[in-house]
Amino acid sequence: MAKQGKRLKAIYATLDRDAVVPLQQAIGLVKANAKAKFDETIEISMNLGIDPRHADQMVRGVVGLPNGTGKTVRIGVFARGPKAEEALAAGADVVGADDLAAAVQEGKIEFDRCIATPDMMGLVGRLGKILGPRGLMPNPRLGTVTMDVKGAVTAAKAGQVEFRAEKAGIVHAGIGKASFEEEKLLENARAFVDAIQKAKPTGAKGTYVKKVAVSSSMGPGVKVDLGSLTAA
Repeated sequence: MAKQGKRLKAIYATLDRDAVVPLQQAIGLVKANAKAKFDETIEISMNLGIDPRHADQMVRGVVGLPNGTGKTVRIGVFARGPKAEEALAAGADVVGADDLAAAVQEGKIEFDRCIATPDMMGLVGRLGKILGPRGLMPNPRLGTVTMDVKGAVTAAKAGQVEFRAEKAGIVHAGIGKASFEEEKLLENARAFVDAIQKAKPTGAKGTYVKKVAVSSSMGPGVKVDLGSLTAA
């Protein structure tokens, strides 16, 4: 196990690592202890009672955080003609068709989210082995294969985040920066939790949300009382 630095040891000394606290208190504790030399990301992790290996238990989707993520997201769009112009006007960072596909094949992936118009999917499909493992493959279920290029780019820039359950049934996302006001982080956290609740798969049996924790980029996690997740 890696040794804890003095900063992290000092933080742990102020926390009861076994305590389970309301969501707002957890966010407050994590925010107060996010003292790295950069603006740390505040993250929420949810351990779900699912087995993502089964198609009817996969949890995946997108959610727009009301206060954004505080992160600059680079958007790549596969489109031609008027739709390419629409994407650029909406603020997309990289727009193209065959030229963009060639860049991706050369390893030049200069975007964090990928959007495509339906007519581009024949081209984009050939990039699946490159984009897929990076979680960048456009998907109509996520709103990233669409003719509404402007809407998709605007939503992604405004703080829309994707989520997908990992093998262990855990979903997580950044809900803002440590510099955010506590109430804004709380609003974002509730929006994320609500999206996960609504994405409950038909195959999920028993307890759906098993554990929840909030943490910062460089700080320890704080366990959240499940009863506080939907509290007003």
